[in-house]
Formats: sequence, C-alpha cells, structure tokens
Amino acid sequence: MTILIDDPIWPAHGRLWAHVVSDSSLEELHAFAHATGLPRRAFDLDHYDAPEDALPRLIAAGAVHVGGKELTRRLIASGLRVPARDRRR
Repeated sequence: MTILIDDPIWPAHGRLWAHVVSDSSLEELHAFAHATGLPRRAFDLDHYDAPEDALPRLIAAGAVHVGGKELTRRLIASGLRVPARDRRR
C-alpha cells in the first residue's frame, strides 16, 4: 500500500495543486489525509487536492512523489479511478 503525490501543476484559487492518491484503498487515503491535516473537503471522488506548500509535509509523512502519468497509471491499476464521465455532478 502506497500513498502517491504528483507535481503541483494544477492552478486554482491563486495556488498550484497536486493530487494525492492511494494505490490500494480509499480507507488508506482518508486515513493519510486525516493524519496529515488534509481537509475532507479536499477529497474529489478518488483523490485529494493538496496545495504546493503541503508537499514537503506530505512526503515527510510517507507519500511517494511521482510524475502525473505514473500517478494516473497506478490509480487506474488500483481500480479506484473515477472516470471523467462519472465526475459530472
């Protein structure tokens, strides 16, 4: 079980954001987020959004920094990925 974080390249709200995912379970992801202070409102169906300045703290807590393609590949392989067509709210 691994928590992964990609590069903060997604702009929103005047900041850059990264994605935080689990390669095995949403329970693991929620537990990591809770333990590291990521708010539940940052959860988006299969990942948490994390601001750029949180990366050092999240990596120190055990998240593995990977590129965006690797993060997506491993999220899909985990079976946890929510496709874009299912994200419409």
